[in-house]
Amino acid sequence: MKKRLRFYVLWSFLLIVLAAAAAVGAAWSWMHRPLHLPADRIDFVVDPGSSPRTVARALNAVGVPVWEPGFVWMARLSEQDKLIKAGGYQAINGDTPWLLLERMARGDMTQRQITFLEGWTYRQIRQALRENPDVKQTLGDISDEALMEKLGSDIKHPEGLFFPDTYIFTPGSTDFDLLRRAYQEGQRILDDTWSKRQADLPVATPYEALVLASIIEKETGHGPERRRVSGVFTNRLKIGMLLQTDPTVIYGMGDAYQGRIRKRDLQTDTPWNTYTRPGLPPTPIAAAGRAALLAAVQPEQHKFLFFVSRGNGTSEFSVNLSEHNRNVSRYILGQTPAARPAPAPAPAAAPAQAPTSTPDADPAPAQGQDQ
Repeated sequence: MKKRLRFYVLWSFLLIVLAAAAAVGAAWSWMHRPLHLPADRIDFVVDPGSSPRTVARALNAVGVPVWEPGFVWMARLSEQDKLIKAGGYQAINGDTPWLLLERMARGDMTQRQITFLEGWTYRQIRQALRENPDVKQTLGDISDEALMEKLGSDIKHPEGLFFPDTYIFTPGSTDFDLLRRAYQEGQRILDDTWSKRQADLPVATPYEALVLASIIEKETGHGPERRRVSGVFTNRLKIGMLLQTDPTVIYGMGDAYQGRIRKRDLQTDTPWNTYTRPGLPPTPIAAAGRAALLAAVQPEQHKFLFFVSRGNGTSEFSVNLSEHNRNVSRYILGQTPAARPAPAPAPAAAPAQAPTSTPDADPAPAQGQDQ
């Protein structure tokens, strides 16, 4: 009887050992068996505070077939459940469950990039964030003031405060995360640029320099001319002359702008219309890059008060209205300087006449800086 009992106990023990060995073998095999994915690469996001079970469910939700109980026990027994880092990852066809877990424990995240271009408005930056599939949307229809308060800024208007650059991020980063980075970078570069300013500038604060830089950014994309364009605006500000720059008018028009500026647009007052209001507009009109910022605080020293586009990306500069009107005739109206006499010079700060593109009136040489 005792021999039979010992036989059963031994046999049971062997069965248990064999079963355990088989389970361990099956588990080992599953851990290191390549997964078959529906695509070569699949992106997935691990949210902050995710447990192994939550991670397994997130993987299955995007098409990465992992056995949930097995993944949970694998993470806990290896103690890598405490090391899983939130962020964006990529499952590659042929990965094993163990490789995926190790990748998340190391924080070996995938990276994406988004570019905010120089000259973009805040609206364009927000649109780029909304259209990026790897950016998590959290801001919704937040007001400008609420956003700036959330950023810890005492400025209520967000225009021009987000530095134009390429930002690297992991999938699942929020729109606010990226805006905060762009805002902080903009403040850092603005402070650095302001410390390099020339003496006797007609801008009194870094924010005013940012406003001027945004106008320079929109006025010229020709690098060598940025400081010269800045010099024109600096000269005008110093003598109290209207800036009369079209990009500010366009910004003030908002959605009403359809690609052309008419005489009535120049005469319609808005806070940003520098044909009707003296000095700088109340806010930037776009995101200014580093070169435009530096030009704003280091303008070229000259006597020019006007410039007009040559139509090839460069500008023609002049020191008085009669020269400017001849340049307008040559480059905008397509006439030779002698084909149409210039009108008598008007006071320097007088509002501009009709732009050369207007259908509302007979085009005439303009007094406005941009005409």
